[in-house]
Amino acid sequence: MSTRVSWGTAAQATLHCLTGCAIGEVLGMVIGTALGLHNAATIVLSIALAFAFGYALTMRGVLRAGVGLRRALKIALAADTVSIAVMEVVDNTVMATVPGAMDAGLTSGLFWGALASSLVVAFLLTTPVNRWMIGRGLGHAVVHAHHAH
Repeated sequence: MSTRVSWGTAAQATLHCLTGCAIGEVLGMVIGTALGLHNAATIVLSIALAFAFGYALTMRGVLRAGVGLRRALKIALAADTVSIAVMEVVDNTVMATVPGAMDAGLTSGLFWGALASSLVVAFLLTTPVNRWMIGRGLGHAVVHAHHAH
């Protein structure tokens, strides 16, 4: 069964998800670049941290609502996995394909511009996915019943 979902609702859910993803993505890129890691290792680190922070932000609200840790983790996995995965594919593809962006260094406008652009593109491409999922009671719709108000 499908319900009509506004673009505003989808954008809000995507922005919520993007917040956690962006924290992890930026942190992973900064750590990997600062340590001189290979680009592939930097991307893997960014992806791992994006998932960790994305799930953690969702769990924070669910835990505040009195849900137990194990159940909160299951809710976060159900709510955010597809959204985070889409974002990570998109933003890391952008970073990897902008010539020189990942090798530019932390003081480079190219690095920061590509990273910011990658997150904007990820938001734009993930919003329709979230709209479709929420309309089917999936994704971020799962967490709404559990948020503390």
